[in-house]
Amino acid sequence: MSSNYSDAKSPWNSITGPNLGYVMEMYDLYQESPELLDPEFAELFRQYGPPIDVTPRAAAPAQTAAAGVETNKFGKVLAAIQLAEAIRAHGHLASDIYPLKDQPKDTSRLELSAYGLTEQDLKEVPVSLLLSEAPANITNGLEAISYLKSLYTDKVAFEFSHIFQLQERNWIQEKIESGEFKPSLDADKKKEILDLLTRVEGFEKFLHRTFVGQKRFSIEGVDTLVVLMDELVRLSETKGTEKIMIGMAHRGRLNVLTHILHKPYDMMFAGFAHVPDETFLPEDNSVQITKGWFGDVKYHMGAAYTSPKGTNIKLAYNPSHLEIVSPVVAGQTRAAQEMTDAAGVAAMDPKKAYAILVHGDAAFPGQGVVTETLNYSRIRGFQTGGSIHVIANNLIGFTTEQYDSRSTHYSSDPAKGFEVPVIHVNGDDPEAVVAVARFAFEYREKFGKDILIDLIGYRRYGHNEMDEPLVTNPLMYHGIHQHPTVRELYGKQLASEEVLSEEQVKELDAETQKEMQAAYDKVKENKSDDKHEITIPEAVQNGYPEVPTGVDKDVLVKLNEDLLTWPSDFSAFGKLARILKRREDPFNGKGKIDWAHAETLAFGAILQDGNPIRLTGQDAQRGTFAHRHLVLHDEKTGEELVPLHHISDAKASFVVYNSPLTESAVLGFEYGYNVENNKALVIWEAQYGDFANMAQMMFDQFISAGRSKWGQKSGLVMLLPHGFEGQGPEHSSARLERHLQMAAENNWTVANLSSAANYFHILRRQAKMLEEESIRPLIIVSPKSLLRHPLVGADVEDLTQGHFQTVLEQPGMGTKEKKVERILFASGKMAIDLAERVKDGKGFDWAHIVRVEQLYPFPSEKIQAIVDRYPNAKELAWVQEEPQNMGSWTFAEPYLREIAGDKDVAYYGRVKRSSPAEGDGESHKVEQARILDAALTK
Repeated sequence: MSSNYSDAKSPWNSITGPNLGYVMEMYDLYQESPELLDPEFAELFRQYGPPIDVTPRAAAPAQTAAAGVETNKFGKVLAAIQLAEAIRAHGHLASDIYPLKDQPKDTSRLELSAYGLTEQDLKEVPVSLLLSEAPANITNGLEAISYLKSLYTDKVAFEFSHIFQLQERNWIQEKIESGEFKPSLDADKKKEILDLLTRVEGFEKFLHRTFVGQKRFSIEGVDTLVVLMDELVRLSETKGTEKIMIGMAHRGRLNVLTHILHKPYDMMFAGFAHVPDETFLPEDNSVQITKGWFGDVKYHMGAAYTSPKGTNIKLAYNPSHLEIVSPVVAGQTRAAQEMTDAAGVAAMDPKKAYAILVHGDAAFPGQGVVTETLNYSRIRGFQTGGSIHVIANNLIGFTTEQYDSRSTHYSSDPAKGFEVPVIHVNGDDPEAVVAVARFAFEYREKFGKDILIDLIGYRRYGHNEMDEPLVTNPLMYHGIHQHPTVRELYGKQLASEEVLSEEQVKELDAETQKEMQAAYDKVKENKSDDKHEITIPEAVQNGYPEVPTGVDKDVLVKLNEDLLTWPSDFSAFGKLARILKRREDPFNGKGKIDWAHAETLAFGAILQDGNPIRLTGQDAQRGTFAHRHLVLHDEKTGEELVPLHHISDAKASFVVYNSPLTESAVLGFEYGYNVENNKALVIWEAQYGDFANMAQMMFDQFISAGRSKWGQKSGLVMLLPHGFEGQGPEHSSARLERHLQMAAENNWTVANLSSAANYFHILRRQAKMLEEESIRPLIIVSPKSLLRHPLVGADVEDLTQGHFQTVLEQPGMGTKEKKVERILFASGKMAIDLAERVKDGKGFDWAHIVRVEQLYPFPSEKIQAIVDRYPNAKELAWVQEEPQNMGSWTFAEPYLREIAGDKDVAYYGRVKRSSPAEGDGESHKVEQARILDAALTK
């Protein structure tokens, strides 16, 4: 076949490097089995011939460097291109990225012999086929291959062949191969790096010597993590970044607080010396910390720092559950990027803020919340324009070696499934670490995607400073004990480069130790024997006041009209349109306002008050039970319409997102969002209440105790569908007992409502309290079958006046006060089941029913006032659908006994069980009927 390579229209003219190699492979396949190729590809070969000129040299035109390759060299050219691609894709396996040099290098894919090549073969390959923009000193294929090896097998290694987008791959490759990746540092920059490393190491040495035996989870071995973060801060300041959000576990945290958050040395030492550290806060207010009354260990604490250039850096508070802070910080970052003070979707600027998420090498592949968070990188409701992930890689987890820790080659491998570029860097090369920081920052700025830096070092001591690692990991630690620190190595390098003398390097260390000793001497002067008393802030102790939450009828009428007025060209699904149009009926004296209708009206009124709203959940837009419909879809075009974006007088944004199928990371994200934007009403809805089981650590570590541990305020709302309706153990219980067990110190509100009006008012109350000192999270055990129940519905007047009522009395019951002998207490669905049985109360003069809408704080005073009205009552009884060891009985019983005095306290419900509910619908009906019969039988 003749070649048309010289044809100006040939598609091969613009193809070089690895892309040319791919086309050459396809041409080989075309010659052997053309039917295996895509027909369009085969047609190109038929029309234009091979991708390079295979005519004899004498007859070949010389338009390009690719022309003139002899026919018998075609295979060698292809092999050379394959070798170049192997270096790019697999060079990391042969790279010098391990400071201890204790990991084998795999060079098998990089050997010339593996491709049937000799050095002479490579010398005859044009450079342009291997490098698109080769440096001037690269004159042949052999030099090109050597150059590629020097780039891809040095102390920085790259993995990017898993990225689908060609533009990204080409950008990364060009950055590396152009030499731009490794900028030369001037003497001043090198001195700054050494000074920082001296402080990082000196801080750890001082703590180790001064506070013997105290845990600090030393950074030593990955000291250059601080160099990396410091460079990211510098770059951020240059670009005008407003906020940097940092999430990390305990290892190295104290050093990051000291040298990135600029928490003063004396303030840090005060924590070790058990001296109140507030005295040592900088007078310029550049460092801010919050504390709870109960407190936490120092290596869980966070802080905020505002740099002289105005960039605010926050290190998030974090418990010992390592990676669990990642989605929290992602949520904080999203909140910092959004402008929520106008109607519609919140405007977002990813350049305003970004997250640095520091991971552990054992935890990154081991904890599922990591991949849950990585999954957010391009999801519209959760993306943040890219996070910079850093694995502080100690090559060990506590005492567990890598072979017992993961199934992947690198701890970073899970990130590749999300097309995240991975850069491995030797932590003993500070200048390489600076280069990597610059590369990662620029990539994030350009592509708005996550990037991962695997900072490989070691751990100089055991898991904590009291462990002896030689017991369990002798080979590793014999090597570590003989290995010089990165400060020592870099000090020698700068001395050899004559940037500093050896004496100056030593003086720098001595001066740093003197500075720290002076700071500690200052702390010792402030030591006292005063005992720290635990005092709960008065605003927290007092709890919520009764705030008016009604909305004028005229406002509700107009709001309802706005919600039901759609563009003339919008075609809603017919059945749904008819259902929603019925929401006009309650305003015309017909029917009731159901649960979802009350919710939407509450949202509208809250937006008019100026509070933004963010609602997420696996089916939040429609609602799991097809009840909400906050987002409408045009039946013909699929276009979305959000009626709450078009209401009159809205002063804030509204968003509702269907979340990924995850619980822990979503709840953590929403908690973080609310912590950062305390004006927003942030709501997470579980698909079913028991799905919150998967987010239990968020409840335990952050939501229930964040205020008492760290002084971190949150007004997050959690909707947990709950109700025993014969749907089996996994779709019945929101595990109410767990939230009540953790209820103390006014840490949150737990409600199990039986009234749409009360739902309207509790949402309004929560929004009004958002920026108050007394704010706390709100857990609402929300209904399923009650969503459309007529006894739950509200009249318009119920929304126009009043406030949230912690207790409701059953209408028609308890009217003959002297006849009442038994007072039944119930909440949620059980209260409605009882109401259906008693109807208007006829025949039940001897009983009264009280609905406890707010379980915590328990409304003892209001219940006491009700009980006092019935002088002949003999029994106070709690009625619930959950088993006796679950639900709210064990929580409510002590309160009822205190109220009851000499009256009996009884329980009506299921017996103790290990599983929440029956697995058979008929069994459920029988048991439910038994409970109601027992409670309502005199």
